[in-house]
Amino acid sequence: MATQYGFYCDTERCIKCWACEIACKQWNGIKAGGIARRKVHEVTEGTFPDVKRKFVSLSCMHCAEPACAAVCPAGAITKRAEDGIVVVDKEKCIGCHYCFFSCPFGVPQYDENGMDKCDCCIGNGVTPGDTPHCVATCPTQALHFGIMEELAEKVGMPDAVKTGVCKIGGVETAIGVMDSHFMMAS
Repeated sequence: MATQYGFYCDTERCIKCWACEIACKQWNGIKAGGIARRKVHEVTEGTFPDVKRKFVSLSCMHCAEPACAAVCPAGAITKRAEDGIVVVDKEKCIGCHYCFFSCPFGVPQYDENGMDKCDCCIGNGVTPGDTPHCVATCPTQALHFGIMEELAEKVGMPDAVKTGVCKIGGVETAIGVMDSHFMMAS
């Protein structure tokens, strides 16, 4: 199996401070109010009066077989063989939005420069073995980055990267979602 990097968010630790979102925007030169490569979402569990709120920081899932890349007529979206990171070549992007409509997570964002999404900070000189800026900024250490199998093992969910397989537009896409934690790649 090829090396696959991805993110892990511990929803028990995320406090919805948006530090990851802000760091992402700052390091990628994204203006305030502009696109968001990373978003913190709220998840509500239970029923009144026993309601619990959890927060999860999500970005591109760097899918095993990304539907966005499969539908891109310009070949602007590719999955890197060496680390599994899904990247976009903005020079090739024609702005058709096919990737947006095919992504089950609504990840592709558009601005005046075309499509944009998380690239694990490789566009900023961070190598896959290093820590992306969103992870380095997280004050509660809820967000982690690394090789998916190692992350799953570290958090006690060795099967996490083998769950959540679904077909999207005829393309098999796999993500790992276990319990109250999110593994974002496979």
